[in-house]
Amino acid sequence: MKTLLALAALAALATPALADAPKPPAGAAATIKDIEKTLGFVPAFVRDLPQVMLASWWDGTKALELDPHTALDNKTKELIGLAVAASIPCEYCIAFHTEAAKLDNATDEEIQEAIAMAGLTRTGSVWLNGRQVDKVQYRKDLARLVHDAHQASAKK
Repeated sequence: MKTLLALAALAALATPALADAPKPPAGAAATIKDIEKTLGFVPAFVRDLPQVMLASWWDGTKALELDPHTALDNKTKELIGLAVAASIPCEYCIAFHTEAAKLDNATDEEIQEAIAMAGLTRTGSVWLNGRQVDKVQYRKDLARLVHDAHQASAKK
């Protein structure tokens, strides 16, 4: 009973605040139309996004992921997306980026390699951070590795 009374009191206090809450952005309807025009439909997960972030999410998606004229080609972007998704891990993102990479002609070998790189990077990160490797020494060693790689490349 106390919980019910507390909830009722909170609801009464919140009612004036809800009246002053910002209205959904006017551009949400236009964004939905653009998504439908671009994709042929609006996926349910997109409709579930908060309207306040819909336009910025779609603008970012169009400008980076869907634009074939960025510095990275689409296959590379999807393989990076897959590697990150596998590291997080996010089943939804793994499914999406795997299929998107395949649409961009990624081979099974490329998909496996992207996932393997994610695992290798994560393993290195766990080791370096867990051991609290000295950052100054790490930077010195990295500089030497890069220098030696440049020297070896110049000799070829």
